[in-house]
Amino acid sequence: MRKNIKVSGNYLEKIPVPKSGLRWETEADGKVTLCIDNTGFFNRVAQKLFKKPKVSYVHLDENGSFVWPLMDGERNIIEIGKLVDEHFGEKAHPLYERLAKFFQILDSYGFIAWK
Repeated sequence: MRKNIKVSGNYLEKIPVPKSGLRWETEADGKVTLCIDNTGFFNRVAQKLFKKPKVSYVHLDENGSFVWPLMDGERNIIEIGKLVDEHFGEKAHPLYERLAKFFQILDSYGFIAWK
């Protein structure tokens, strides 16, 4: 069963930017990988006791890898959506619902901030 996603016009006018201090790399195939440092007391304990990594890597898919560099602090979600539509066409539809969900997920993990 699919949930109905309510997206307000105000949300699409928000301007996303990558969180300061967040490292990311672009692979040879154009895919973007986010490098998340696992810092803090509990992460340090988990690293020593359970051999957890000091850095976690989040690999974005083709759409996410296209969108990530477009977050320059000047484009809002509507403008990013237009560029995604030009690049992917029908493959990206339903466009704004997918973009809104993508940015909600990035925001929930603390990977982006809003300008």
